[in-house]
Amino acid sequence: MHRVSSYIVRRCSVMLTLLVFLSLIYGLEGADVVLSCSLIEEGGGMGGMMGGSMFKRTPSTLVFRDLVGNADLSPELVTPYNPPETPNADDLIFELMLPTIQIPNADLLLHADCNEQEVVCEISRYVPRDADLDSLPAHFIGSVQLDGGGISLTLVLQTLHSETTLSHTQPLVQSTLNLTLSQAGTLLTEVVFVVFSRVPSIVAPIGSDVLLDCGFRQKVSVPGQEVALEWRLQHRGNGRKILDMKAREEETDTAPELFVDREGTSAEADLLVRDGNASLTMQRLKVTDEGTYICTVGSGEFQTQQIVQLHITQPPDVTLSEEKLIFQDSTPQKLSCHCQRYYPLDVQVEWFSQAPSAEEPVSLTKESSLSSHRQHSDGTYSLSSYLTLRPDEHPAGTVVTCRVSHFSLETPRDVSLTAEKTEPRKAFWTVILMLAISVVFLYQAFRGAEN
Repeated sequence: MHRVSSYIVRRCSVMLTLLVFLSLIYGLEGADVVLSCSLIEEGGGMGGMMGGSMFKRTPSTLVFRDLVGNADLSPELVTPYNPPETPNADDLIFELMLPTIQIPNADLLLHADCNEQEVVCEISRYVPRDADLDSLPAHFIGSVQLDGGGISLTLVLQTLHSETTLSHTQPLVQSTLNLTLSQAGTLLTEVVFVVFSRVPSIVAPIGSDVLLDCGFRQKVSVPGQEVALEWRLQHRGNGRKILDMKAREEETDTAPELFVDREGTSAEADLLVRDGNASLTMQRLKVTDEGTYICTVGSGEFQTQQIVQLHITQPPDVTLSEEKLIFQDSTPQKLSCHCQRYYPLDVQVEWFSQAPSAEEPVSLTKESSLSSHRQHSDGTYSLSSYLTLRPDEHPAGTVVTCRVSHFSLETPRDVSLTAEKTEPRKAFWTVILMLAISVVFLYQAFRGAEN
């Protein structure tokens, strides 16, 4: 029986063609998503030295079949789906039959275009353990990343038998991969293994605890099969293993094999083998914990990885050198704005002045100067900005503001004070009074000496 479908076309971004089509015949909420991808193959270049490339990229398409999406879709967007009338052996269309494995949060791909998020999709050949490159079924790695966060998938795709092998028609063979295509001209595949992260990038302050999200799903799992988990940290050209674990579901009294290089770091062995939860918990974060974390999961013949970026932050403590700005006479006053113990390095300091009669503040940033960055033992930084103020330019009532912008602050942080000026007559009588007191004190001292 021929399946009747329709699809929704959402054209919210030129970077991604996202096709969503609903299954009408059974009234299901399944939807298909079509992603523009690249097939990555080893090239014949010189790695860029002679203008060549170590890899070549061929445009391809990845079709997620029956991806469960949002049922609240506008009927006006539904139009009939028209597959290519003539299958082409040069086309690279990977048709991913679902559901074989539940992929968490994959429905976010449905809304990527209208949320102005780019989807990065790459496909390459994959060889399972103890298998040959030319063995069948063939395997591929599909990397799907939602730009701006939300979901990151690393899929192991396995080819399926095409219906053309059971028919009397001449099978169509893909020209690049030399694999048999379906009657519609697609390469039928299924997901047999996936490693994912629902939070591929996370920002956390110094001293906090964090959970680096990573998980996996497998189509066929042998009871008692060992699951291997490794977490590595890569940062500024250096790498080290953070955690290494091997566990089996049947283990009860026997503890899993475990190596931990960082104090306060853990992963749950029972959650790993039972639920596919490979997440890493890290306590009391430091600046040195920042970097790229690679979660590698191996089970049976498959092994692949997922990347989680950890960004460490610390907001600056902003203070002024003076509590009050008092001009005694025409002498200029130097004001300092201190930004202390922040991370990461970049910080912006601005100065503003607003006279009592002014409607808008005036920038004084060009008149200021900066100290060099000072790095503390915990990896945080401090910096000071200096500004010289003259009483004739900043009359009493003028508000002077130091404004600091930093990655860790949602909005700039302001610290201000108001210029004050002592009355000349009051200052004069204060001096006369002090002199009078001094004269009386000296007179009494001499009288006491004579007696």
